[in-house]
Amino acid sequence: MEQDFLIQDISKAEANKQARKVLEPKYEKPLWKEYLETAVIALVAAIVLRIFVVSAYRVSSSSMADTIYTGDYIFVNKLAYDMGNEPMPGDIIVFKYPNNPEKHYIKRITAVGADVVQIADKVVYVNEEVAPIPAESKHTDKRNIPGDLSFRDNFGPYQVPINQYFVMGDNRDDSRDSRFWGSVPKENILGKAVFIYWSWEPGESPAWEFPYIIETVQWIGYGLFNFPSHIRWERLGTAL
Repeated sequence: MEQDFLIQDISKAEANKQARKVLEPKYEKPLWKEYLETAVIALVAAIVLRIFVVSAYRVSSSSMADTIYTGDYIFVNKLAYDMGNEPMPGDIIVFKYPNNPEKHYIKRITAVGADVVQIADKVVYVNEEVAPIPAESKHTDKRNIPGDLSFRDNFGPYQVPINQYFVMGDNRDDSRDSRFWGSVPKENILGKAVFIYWSWEPGESPAWEFPYIIETVQWIGYGLFNFPSHIRWERLGTAL
């Protein structure tokens, strides 16, 4: 009999517990908290990417036209040459300018350490063979300047030091590169250009200096609401 009462008491207690669950209002997280948590997670992820994986750059010169234009915004993979991967001819890299490491340049690798580079009448030779011509590279000046006046059209022969890289701009007649100031040490390389994520017509490219996240929002917002006609939509997402 005592066991019957015990069972009844337990059943009654369980029923009361279930009733309270039904009657008690379910707690729901405020919407603003959900937005805040999402924003914080996104911010942390962006900061981690910024520090360890990618960097964003705004291109302010025409030396890489027609591959990269003034006003293009690019992502650079900072880990591209880790884990045994080596920079290769054809790679577009961002690096510290050897004569002033505070400045960052973007060029294409033409030759690597131990290669012999020579330029004759604007034609680039690497190890006595004509170097591959980038699809979007160009010459804008028909003049052929003798080598005793300028290294632009006639250069070398020059052997690239080990662990250094000979770089050139795709806009061959309008680029100050390894022809003029020498090769780039490997330790100066900051990463490999991956793709164009934003692009503005020259003259309309914002030059504000903001923290990384705010900067990106400002670029996009400014373009969408003020100068949509100056956004080069066809270039967004272009792989490099």
